Amino acid sequence: MSQLELPEIETLRRDLERDVVDRKVKKIEVKGLKSLPIHKTKKQFTEPLIGAKVAEVDRAGLAIVLTMNNEHTLVIQLGEDGRLERCASKVAVASDVQVTITFTQGGDLRIADKKGSSAIAVVPTEELDAYLPDPADLGLDLLTAPISWIEFGRFVLQRKEPLKVLLMDDSAFVGIGAIYSDEILFDAGLRYDRKANELTTQEVRRLYRSVVGILHDAIKYRGTSLESRPFIDLTGAPGEFADHLSVYDKAGQLSPRSRLPIEKAQFKGKPVYFCSTQV
Repeated sequence: MSQLELPEIETLRRDLERDVVDRKVKKIEVKGLKSLPIHKTKKQFTEPLIGAKVAEVDRAGLAIVLTMNNEHTLVIQLGEDGRLERCASKVAVASDVQVTITFTQGGDLRIADKKGSSAIAVVPTEELDAYLPDPADLGLDLLTAPISWIEFGRFVLQRKEPLKVLLMDDSAFVGIGAIYSDEILFDAGLRYDRKANELTTQEVRRLYRSVVGILHDAIKYRGTSLESRPFIDLTGAPGEFADHLSVYDKAGQLSPRSRLPIEKAQFKGKPVYFCSTQV
């Protein structure tokens, strides 16, 4: 299973922002420490949160950041098996839930992580920058920091790697993985192995529109849930963008553009899906 991409994480962030801001933590249950890598004891994790209110919900790259009103911050970085749930406290707790945060009103926020691939931490807010990745090491986040197509073009044309590699490089773009990179390149009509610095001005503009458009459309439909990489939102509903995918995981099906079969190739050791009309 691959890690969730930006549209899924942003969907969760927006839901949390609507649902848990101003809620006060009543109690916390921790199953084990495998998803709490910087904490040596359960108390070290729970003590700063109990009695505090959620003041703000942000995102730093793919990390969900809940700032509390007591100078501490809860950071949730979901791994391959990570999942967030909002439910009534009386609902049975799933076996893979590692942390249950119960609010004084509004039930629970549960963090599930079967294999321990997630990282959950509470840090003093003033030390948050030291815990999170350096912003200079993060790529473009066109959701939180939109730029013009001209700025985008300057950035892309300085890079020499193939477009598929560039889009999936975390130091170039935040949260674009296997699914959305294939969809972006199909939408832009560009092959996965085209070198970024060889694009024409028109192709740069198409790529820019596709990156922005696909990310926003995926969020509109609340992410993508596939059998190979399931995703559910806070209420347990699966993301619906799978119904709007054009090429990803559709080898042999007819392309919506050419009506010819969608192709699949191995590139850098991983599958890539594309249409013969991409150049």
